[in-house]
Amino acid sequence: MNLPQRSSLSKYWQLDENTVFLNHGSFGATPTEVLKKQGEYRQKIEKDPVKFFERDYIGYWKESILTLSKFINADPEGLVFVTNATQGVNTVLKNLDLKRGDKIIVTDHTYQACRNTVDFVTKSAGAETVVVEIPFNVKSEKEIIDLILNSVCERTVLALIDTVTSPTGMKMPFEEIINKLEKENVDVLLDAAHGAGLIELDLKKMNAAYVAGNCHKWLCTPKGSAFLHIRGDKKKDMRPLSISHGASFEGNAQDKFEFEFSWPGTYDPTSWMCIPKSIQHMEEMVDNGWNEIIRRNRKLAIKGRRILCDELGIEVPFPDEMVTAIASIELPDKEIPPFSIQGDPLHNKLLDEYAIQVPIFPWEAHNTRYIRISSQLYNHIDEYEYLAKALNECV
Repeated sequence: MNLPQRSSLSKYWQLDENTVFLNHGSFGATPTEVLKKQGEYRQKIEKDPVKFFERDYIGYWKESILTLSKFINADPEGLVFVTNATQGVNTVLKNLDLKRGDKIIVTDHTYQACRNTVDFVTKSAGAETVVVEIPFNVKSEKEIIDLILNSVCERTVLALIDTVTSPTGMKMPFEEIINKLEKENVDVLLDAAHGAGLIELDLKKMNAAYVAGNCHKWLCTPKGSAFLHIRGDKKKDMRPLSISHGASFEGNAQDKFEFEFSWPGTYDPTSWMCIPKSIQHMEEMVDNGWNEIIRRNRKLAIKGRRILCDELGIEVPFPDEMVTAIASIELPDKEIPPFSIQGDPLHNKLLDEYAIQVPIFPWEAHNTRYIRISSQLYNHIDEYEYLAKALNECV
């Protein structure tokens, strides 16, 4: 089969023209202009690293904080940067004062890295991880809400809830879940790894205790760009994972909070510094900016999901209303291959023989495998039709 075409907007990225790239959801992809801006920042640092970190760095940090806080409607005084959402989740969980018998809720769709962290802290404290089983084939958001609420007890102290589940591509009714759990005096740590730029995030409205999210996925910033938002009443109990110079800083509480998170030691801050450029550059690619980006990407993912389901003769697993710009379907082959660091055999076959980059998730919790497509401005409907034909030959 001849390789399919890409969108005309693919000219803004550096993606390999000989690969059908349907995996924006894993690590994102950064436009050329944003990478160019990052190069300029790095050059500025290397001209005089001492001057940069002593005089310029904090100004760039705060500019990016203000830009991002406006984009996701967050309190800038509670917003800090981390390298990825998993680090943000780790920061919150490892600061909790868990007691023996306390319970933390996760679902069986939770991203494995974050689930591992929950298990680590609960085991260390003699607490318990409560796993809520949510079917992949659900009819409505209410089913999910009821299952999570029914798992709450008097010892529940926290729930780790996704905006959009990573392996199964399911948009969770996270705003309503947060609202209902808060009424039960249960804090929510929102895993928004798939959040900013994928869906509309309004952190002030949802008022979750903690939100950890990536910028390098759907905002298309350089890799290693993420945020952690901590609600005002929780800030005094949160410290960064790396205790550094800020621990002995004698300024006011807000200055100390910012200093502790902004200076964990020497690192490359340019991915965070590129957040304003990336938001602006992406917005200018299409009329109506980010509203159109989110609408267009979601529409393409829904069409792509339908194409795959029709080709494989299966029903869509949940309503279109629960789909964003990523969508998963369950593969007909129920056999789960043994884990290998070299990757799933079907993933490798699609890449090596069809030049398709798309993730395959063997998910033992559901005893199945998922294939997950992503849609970004550089994608075209022909790419999903090409994938469908390739799957028909392979599965």
